[in-house]
Amino acid sequence: MVCPLEMGWRHLLFENWPVDPDLMDAHLPESLDADRHDGAAWLSVVPFTNVAVRPRGAPRALGVRLPELNVRTYVTRDGVPSVYFFSLDAQGLASVVGARLFHHLPYYYARISLETADGEVRFRSRRRHPGARPARYAATYAPTGDPFDAPDDPLAEFLVERYRFYTEASDGSLRYTDVRHDPWTLYEAEASVDTDTVVRANGFARPDTDPVYYYSPGLDVVASRSQRA
Repeated sequence: MVCPLEMGWRHLLFENWPVDPDLMDAHLPESLDADRHDGAAWLSVVPFTNVAVRPRGAPRALGVRLPELNVRTYVTRDGVPSVYFFSLDAQGLASVVGARLFHHLPYYYARISLETADGEVRFRSRRRHPGARPARYAATYAPTGDPFDAPDDPLAEFLVERYRFYTEASDGSLRYTDVRHDPWTLYEAEASVDTDTVVRANGFARPDTDPVYYYSPGLDVVASRSQRA
């Protein structure tokens, strides 16, 4: 059984849209229900980078960096607010293979760059996974205003303060992983998204409405083993 992992999540943009809950339910496993805020389900795209990814207890210096882009929504099961991942694109080929085999996560190999300069983050991703739908994403983003604690804002809390995520394994079984970290510190953000086909690659039309953006410099995380629900 794969051991728990430690890592850091850094330079995150949360790009979020309200969507029809019935549309979202049609994309989810039957045992999960779309969670709602103000009557809407929510779809999010999250570019960021993992840092110091390693088995729990291993020295931080042995960890690897793993830029990543995920497409996700928000679900409940047995009353527990959680995240459901539609896809996760990542730079590291070995890490993608390991995450697919041992953590049952829908990872796809991609060529990704994340650069920071003058207070901005420049993120570029192009999926290169054999046999997968093409998916590209390019954005430049930056925090604005003052930091705030996510639990102090109802929408921000709904979107980020979740400590379990679900995936569907290749055999159709539902899997979950629990994560532990401090509460999120967020900023409102501005972003320029030049290219986005990753939403369409997951069966959604990119919403016409303006997204809600949040930025976080990041936090450190411990993730449990993947378990069958």
